[in-house]
Amino acid sequence: MNILIVTGTALPEVPQEIIDRIIEAAGPGSTISIADSDGEALEYAADAEVVLGFVTPQLFAAAPKLRWVHAIASGVNRYLYPEFRDGAVQLSSEKGQVGPQLADHAFALLLALTRRVAAAVRLGPEAWDQRRALRMEQTELTGKVMGIVGYGGTGRAVAERATGFGMRSIAVDRDALEGDDHVDAVWAMDRFGELLEASDVVAVCCPLTPETHGLFGREEFARMPSGSMIVNVTRGEIIDADALIEALDSGQLAGAGLDVAPIEPLPADHPLWQRDDVVMTPHAAGASQLRASRNIDRFCRNLWRLRTGEPLEGVIDKQAGY
Repeated sequence: MNILIVTGTALPEVPQEIIDRIIEAAGPGSTISIADSDGEALEYAADAEVVLGFVTPQLFAAAPKLRWVHAIASGVNRYLYPEFRDGAVQLSSEKGQVGPQLADHAFALLLALTRRVAAAVRLGPEAWDQRRALRMEQTELTGKVMGIVGYGGTGRAVAERATGFGMRSIAVDRDALEGDDHVDAVWAMDRFGELLEASDVVAVCCPLTPETHGLFGREEFARMPSGSMIVNVTRGEIIDADALIEALDSGQLAGAGLDVAPIEPLPADHPLWQRDDVVMTPHAAGASQLRASRNIDRFCRNLWRLRTGEPLEGVIDKQAGY
């Protein structure tokens, strides 16, 4: 089996230990090529049967033997160009493995807003002079309603944590699902507006697809209760940034916690950077000290599954987009 590894942000280098594990999983006679750029990857394309990493349209076209691609990411929207989406090559990812850390990060952003942590940090030593004002602006989560958009692994992890904070949770998903110990109800997307109206905090946990692109605009923010908040840890393009700023300016929203932005990196002069009611991090919510190891473990298990004809783990429905 000929394996091509294309390094990137989530896998900047490939230690010998990982190479040895991959070779063992792939079986005797297997080879590994490592490319540190898209251009270098093209040099190995002709023989590649498996790719770990991003496959550009150019690489895809130059790889006639390609059978399977494993993404070094949970979001796979950039892989789904027509040739890949409509072809027979399988795509898998760390789908289902990053929910806990995304949910942790969602609450880190939310607490930075509700407990005025971000505001205090911005003030620095002056925070002591503003202590009374900061205390008056702090809010608690107990008794609030968490509205979760997308009830996959991330949404479920958010609901579990919300329970720990004394919140109630409701959710919408592409299909209506049964509730569980941490969510009162999971509605189909045709009740999205009802969820917005009932939620004190909305957590964006859905993938970016044609259906979710621009899902939150002026009309959606207008349906949320005055003084509510939104947190986004999946993809920036799901929220219309201009509409978000308008909702914050009007007081319709009290705050936004954003790990993602419609343009990344967000330009330094973008108005979202200037706001005290917005907390942003640089698309880092999915990171943890265990993430890369878990993903390599799945990749190795899938190499064995490919060899034996077993179904792969974490397979992406390329037409659905997740």
